[in-house]
Amino acid sequence: MIAWRENHINERNFILILSFVVGLFAAIAAFLLKTSIHFIQNLLTSHFSRLTVNYWYLVFPVIGIFIASLFVRYVVKDNISHGVTRILYAISQRKSILKLHNIWTSLVGSSITIGFGGSVGAEAPIVLTGAAIGSNLGNFFKMDQKTLMLLVGCGAAGAIGGIFKAPIAGLVFTLEVLMLDMTLTAIVPLLISSVTATALSYFFSGSSFTFEFGTYEPFAITRIPYLILLGVICGLVSLYFTRGMNRIEGFFRKYKNPYTKLVFGGITLSLLIFIFPPLYGEGYDTIVALLNGHSASVLDQSLFLGLGSSPWVIIVYLSLIVVFKIFASAATTASGGVGGIFAPSLFVGCLTGFVVAKVLNVLGFHIPIENFALAGMSGLMSGVMHAPLTGIFLIAELTGGYNLFMTLMIVSTVSYLTIILFEPHSLYAMRLAQKGELLTHHKDKAILTMLKMENFIETDFIVLYPEMSLGELVKNISHSKRNLFPVLNPLSGVIIGIVLVDEVRNIMFRQDLYDRFKVSKLMTSPPATLKATMPMEKVMDIFEDTNSWYLPVVDDNKVYLGFCSKSKIFNSYRHVLVHFSDE
Repeated sequence: MIAWRENHINERNFILILSFVVGLFAAIAAFLLKTSIHFIQNLLTSHFSRLTVNYWYLVFPVIGIFIASLFVRYVVKDNISHGVTRILYAISQRKSILKLHNIWTSLVGSSITIGFGGSVGAEAPIVLTGAAIGSNLGNFFKMDQKTLMLLVGCGAAGAIGGIFKAPIAGLVFTLEVLMLDMTLTAIVPLLISSVTATALSYFFSGSSFTFEFGTYEPFAITRIPYLILLGVICGLVSLYFTRGMNRIEGFFRKYKNPYTKLVFGGITLSLLIFIFPPLYGEGYDTIVALLNGHSASVLDQSLFLGLGSSPWVIIVYLSLIVVFKIFASAATTASGGVGGIFAPSLFVGCLTGFVVAKVLNVLGFHIPIENFALAGMSGLMSGVMHAPLTGIFLIAELTGGYNLFMTLMIVSTVSYLTIILFEPHSLYAMRLAQKGELLTHHKDKAILTMLKMENFIETDFIVLYPEMSLGELVKNISHSKRNLFPVLNPLSGVIIGIVLVDEVRNIMFRQDLYDRFKVSKLMTSPPATLKATMPMEKVMDIFEDTNSWYLPVVDDNKVYLGFCSKSKIFNSYRHVLVHFSDE
């Protein structure tokens, strides 16, 4: 099959065909995921009364997390959480190769988790699924790394387009969140995947929007100060969301026993859902209710139902949900559930926008609450994901609110500008950025991230020891093609110095000195040492600071491994730059 393709279809046309196929499979996967989640939720909750407190909320989430964690631990036997972070890692560290099981395991794990009430979203799992489809399809046809990266992007774009019916958001998400620097030629496959997935999603589920919304008020200049205020609040809430999620997950990581995590996380999640039922699942029903003026219904099944539906009761109730949403989401993922932060950020954004508008209205200002709820969704997504364009286009496509672009643009931009004052990376990227493993739009850093230190360690250097004589040194120089020699501790293998031929040239031909001088007297300390695990950006910084062309490489115990050449790194850098810049 591969040979036939190479003989009959040129590579550019074949990439377009693959992007179409990736879009088809991504849409099918998105449909299966949404259908399975809704089936499980309806099966469990369709008989619930909305007027009474329901104690099943204390049971279902724990069962879902337990089943999902067993599935991951004993069937998958791999970590499938944080789907978008896994894609970013694969692009920067694994040559865009994702494991075959990622095509289906995230679907199963997130269906169980969310269907039973896990307070996370299905979008990150479907994006990982789509990216895995693209990666494995390209890998099957032996495509190069550049094409694999493009197909991973096609899978992600198709997944967003398929699950949200949002083709533009799918394209922009790939460029903003996955941070792929694409040429104009590469944009076309992304569009094909995104549009194909969206069209198939329309075929499966009709032409209705994800969030039906019919109350629009045209943009008014007089509302700009309030929109800026909302943008700042969204940026600060995004900061709380980002750092809060990270710290809570870090707290759970301290517990090594998975069953301890399960018990603690399951109890936390169940109690929060029992007190605040809108935290059950993705929370999209709450968003629809708020967008369509049914705010009183968010109190259904809660302990707050008997307090009435005055504006301040709803404001306080929704504000508490905003505060506790990160605890519910982090408890879900950290204790063994599978899901993402896409839906939680939309949920928190809608509630934030609604609360801000409600408070302003209570204070006597005329603010369109539904419009602000939409803008809040855009603002939170922009802040949490550091993706203002994705926030703008996604909310417009989710609701059909294309005439709200000015409102969405102002809030998203201000929210993004607010959070980058405090947090330079999105929640998806911050874990990798701390390790130097993040691919960014900064082309120099992106290419250095693709290079691996292990590929630059040269080992053909003759090793010297401190007690060797000058005569032995000269003999080794005569057999070596190098002008640099490492000096090692004979017992530990730790590098203790280097000998440069230029430094001993003036005495190396004086035979009368051969037995008088030892290597320990002739060696000098290396200007610096490199660790085999260092990111390449830091390696280049050390080369720049020391003005060296060769530096020794050691392991974590300072044992000598070889030398690294700056010129070799430059050659590889130029090769990768030309490869990825080629149309």
